[in-house]
Amino acid sequence: MEDPDKLTRIVEARMKLKARFEEKIRHTPSVADTQPQGSGQLNRHGMPEVPVGQTITEKWPVLDLGYQPDVDLTRWRLIVDGAVENPVRLTWDDFLALPQTDDTSDFHCVTTWSKLNMQWKGVRLMDLAALVHPRDKATHILCYGYDTYVTNLSLEEALKPDVLLVHTFEDKPLPQEHGGPVRMITPQLYAWKGAKWIKRIQFITADQPGFWEERGYSNTAYPWRNDRYS
Repeated sequence: MEDPDKLTRIVEARMKLKARFEEKIRHTPSVADTQPQGSGQLNRHGMPEVPVGQTITEKWPVLDLGYQPDVDLTRWRLIVDGAVENPVRLTWDDFLALPQTDDTSDFHCVTTWSKLNMQWKGVRLMDLAALVHPRDKATHILCYGYDTYVTNLSLEEALKPDVLLVHTFEDKPLPQEHGGPVRMITPQLYAWKGAKWIKRIQFITADQPGFWEERGYSNTAYPWRNDRYS
């Protein structure tokens, strides 16, 4: 059952975080780029709907490291820790008791396909951050999956309102092959920045490369700049 006082505290903390990072978010390339590369009508945040080098697909291809963890909901845990004032370890019920967000966004894979208008439900990373109170020195996060995958995000990217930890896709539980029970989505970056089967979010005070970043992929991953490789 939702705790009204807890939800009120999250909303208040969310507003403080928004004020703290609003200027940085406004100047990120996927919002502020004056010469984005792509085609089609403008999307929800002002960029061409189809980024350069991408092809629209109706299917949702499956990509992973060769291992799809089967995580029972009774054993699933999400740890949010690091450079925060209030680290937490959430059960499935704890996670569902947080503010839930319904959103529609696009999904851009570095392997050149994009799937548009995907309907999600989940928890905003902003609301998780509001729960744990990142310290002033925190600049990035590392996201860890049950499959051993790790990826990094700057806080100005992670705290955008369309960055969600999703558990539902088109009104059904997120399929295991796509990262269920919970994965992160990053609609304004290439999709490898959103860890599947997520189990931990660590706030850090300096950038650290993740799995693909260590293997030659871009650290920033902006689709409208064809920013695929370092």
